[in-house]
Amino acid sequence: MDLVAGTRATDRLPQLIERVQSGEKPFDIGERGDLETWNVSSAVRHSPYVAFVPIIEGCNKFCSYCIVPYSRGREKSRVAKDVIADIASLRRDGFREVHLIGQNVNSYRPRSTDGLEGVSGATPFSQLLRAVALTGMERIKFTTSFPRDFHSDIVAAMEEHENLCNWIHLPVQSGNDRILRRMRRGYTAASYLKCVDAIKNSSRKLALTSDVIIGFPGETDAEFEDTMKLIERAEYDGLYIFNYSERPGTPSAALADDVTKEVKTQRFLALEKLQRETQRAIYDGYLGREVEVLVEGESTKTPEDLTGHSTCQKVVNFSGSKDLLGQIMKVRITKAKSNSMYGELASGV
Repeated sequence: MDLVAGTRATDRLPQLIERVQSGEKPFDIGERGDLETWNVSSAVRHSPYVAFVPIIEGCNKFCSYCIVPYSRGREKSRVAKDVIADIASLRRDGFREVHLIGQNVNSYRPRSTDGLEGVSGATPFSQLLRAVALTGMERIKFTTSFPRDFHSDIVAAMEEHENLCNWIHLPVQSGNDRILRRMRRGYTAASYLKCVDAIKNSSRKLALTSDVIIGFPGETDAEFEDTMKLIERAEYDGLYIFNYSERPGTPSAALADDVTKEVKTQRFLALEKLQRETQRAIYDGYLGREVEVLVEGESTKTPEDLTGHSTCQKVVNFSGSKDLLGQIMKVRITKAKSNSMYGELASGV
């Protein structure tokens, strides 16, 4: 083996490959000192308009089905001033939207409070949200949030700053308390729904999306019905549905995968039908409304159309000229589809 590079060493690959070419056999799992940062050049961003900004690496949650804590290591938050400086630099480079990313962004706990002095907030993450909102970046999104660390002050911060976009992704995974305990999620269906209520009762119309796993070992029909009821109550704008599958090395791999493939398929289709009906009603509610869309490129299905995302993370397609790329435009919605919307250009923002 010529080279071993951990998941936190990917930015060092060019230097590591040079060392291999010089005859070395480097081993770098990616551990960093307190003063080391992971910087991503704007030149290698996937989009000239949207950039992802890591704020936390790793995971301390150890959900029974998940390999991430073992593959990514423990949570390590970046210093706030570095995150703020990154976003300010991206704004100067012409980016118009950033996504704060991490396995659990609202678990953000920096060792140093540098950059958060004088910023209010009930948690370090809500403080960070308020701080990055002041950079002037036009649109700021974040994903993914962990329910156990979700605080209503996140919603308050979003109400205070319009550039904190109106979308929250909050994975539930199951609506049954016994299954949640077996998953080691650390919350109950009732405590999760309190988070949902805080989001739904906001003075802003916040879009809510989620993840769910069906067919977890031992899940009964009645327990699956609890999940159906929670999802019907939550009224998600979007839902990622996964059939349970074993991940070697995780605690749940020692459990008997006793929900048959046929039952998983039946439950998947039932949940998909429920979500499709809910989502159709939500998307239909946008007909005739104007939404702000960051124009990101040509539509994959119709090159004559442009495509982008709204502040609530909806895909919106519309007819327009290519010189609109990178601009934020108001689009009046004329057609709602299952997972996207179509509209006509209203004006620039």
